[in-house]
Amino acid sequence: MTYCLAISVDAGLVFASDSRTNAGVDNVNTYPKMYSFKVQEKAFVTVLTSGNLATTQAVVRRISRDLEDPSGEGGLAACNDMSDAARYIGALSVELKNYYEKDLKQGANFDCTLIVGGQYHDGPHEIFMVYPEGNYIQSSPYAPYLQIGETKYGKPILDRVIRSNSSLEAAARCALVSMDSTMRSNLSVAPPFDLLVYETGKLEPAHVMHLKLNSPYYATLRKQWSEGLKALFNELPLFEWEKNK
Repeated sequence: MTYCLAISVDAGLVFASDSRTNAGVDNVNTYPKMYSFKVQEKAFVTVLTSGNLATTQAVVRRISRDLEDPSGEGGLAACNDMSDAARYIGALSVELKNYYEKDLKQGANFDCTLIVGGQYHDGPHEIFMVYPEGNYIQSSPYAPYLQIGETKYGKPILDRVIRSNSSLEAAARCALVSMDSTMRSNLSVAPPFDLLVYETGKLEPAHVMHLKLNSPYYATLRKQWSEGLKALFNELPLFEWEKNK
């Protein structure tokens, strides 16, 4: 299982991901699920991955290999905007999925779902969800975020807090609270967490953090969030029958 999310606000983008791929009693594995690609002077693209690990790793390797094309015109470099990038990455994922399932005739599910976000120099910053079939959707201005993996536990805080005019810092804190809420309810999601903050127009990340459970900032944030929730709960209005006790 996994949990990754991307948030798009007016000031830029925030990406967050966990790193757990399986969590058996005595078999816990971790792999990064966030990958960033710089297209020199043209674009900055980040990909979040969930689903079959063989497929996602193959997709990431192909993106990197295509960028190494000596002509400088392969893969992401050949795209003109983020929609083109999402279409290209969707086609890659379908090609590689079909290779494993049909060409190698392996009887397993090789689906993967991806979030692709970033900016090309002459376009807006955007985030897209790429489905296993290769098609994709863009985030909505009414819900300016996308999630993949174990989404339900971390969604309420996003719905309550995130707006298009939220600051990048507020969006980043909300992303970490969303990750923490998911981790508390599902053991298959766990640190280390990767956090990337992208400021629009820069074509490079503004901040990148790799957070373990005991990382000072993350430990403080989760402690204050937990204590704050308990304090607010205790201040909720009493039922009428309680007032007479």
